[in-house]
Amino acid sequence: MKSMRILSGCLGLMVELCVFMLFAAPLCAQSGYQVISVQDGGTIKGTVKWQGPLPHLFVSDINKDLQVCDPLGQKHRDLERLLVSPDGGVANTVVYLKNITAGKAMDLPFPRRFLNQKNCRYEPHILLVPAQGTLTVKSSDPILHTVHMSGSADYNLPFVSAGQEISRPMTREGMVDLRCNAGHVWMNAEMMVASNPYYAVTDAEGNFELVDVPPGQYEIVAWHEGWRMIGESPLYDVMTQVRVKRPVFSAPVTWSKSVTVAPRRAAEVHFTLGEKSPQLAQGH
Repeated sequence: MKSMRILSGCLGLMVELCVFMLFAAPLCAQSGYQVISVQDGGTIKGTVKWQGPLPHLFVSDINKDLQVCDPLGQKHRDLERLLVSPDGGVANTVVYLKNITAGKAMDLPFPRRFLNQKNCRYEPHILLVPAQGTLTVKSSDPILHTVHMSGSADYNLPFVSAGQEISRPMTREGMVDLRCNAGHVWMNAEMMVASNPYYAVTDAEGNFELVDVPPGQYEIVAWHEGWRMIGESPLYDVMTQVRVKRPVFSAPVTWSKSVTVAPRRAAEVHFTLGEKSPQLAQGH
């Protein structure tokens, strides 16, 4: 009887250990970044600029829930896939450090961890959420929306009334596409689930800045979601129970460069994006 109790206890311990390893393994695999006290940190700043003539961009018809989705009677909606300022600055480009393993604590801006659905438009268009962090989605519209995610998250979130909020954890690093499955085919946004805090989204003038970077050499990456419409995909509208077509866009554009950060100094990197192929302007 005593040996049976010992065997039972050993089996119980083994089960607990296996369960711990099952859940701990993914966490360990995702914890390659270490938070440290950054001494003599530097700054990386720069721009993303458009080169050459602007392309013709797809504009979607607003053909559903017009009172909510089109209160100004514009009849069309720019999908915000390529926003270029008068002086050529490209907004909504994600710039980040790829190979950094230690640095400051996670401090991605809170407004980019929160998505609002307003007048059948996603605000903001580009989201940044820490890995193992939470995305909160709200609907300000008194109609049905269904936020469908694909990529590093696969949630499908229904919203049936104005003011409703839903939060979900983001457990996998990478890109997430967000679309509406309730027939509002023009609604689109992109989310980057980040493993470190050194991510930024370019502003309306194409500017970005990364601060408190430990001195060293890094690979800095610029990511743009892509703007070329290459086709349409059929979609079943869950509300009207009819098939509609949603635009399909070209793959994202990614390009990178090596940058050296000196203690308490600012390094500059300037990216150039164009219709034919992305190029990197000289940086220092």
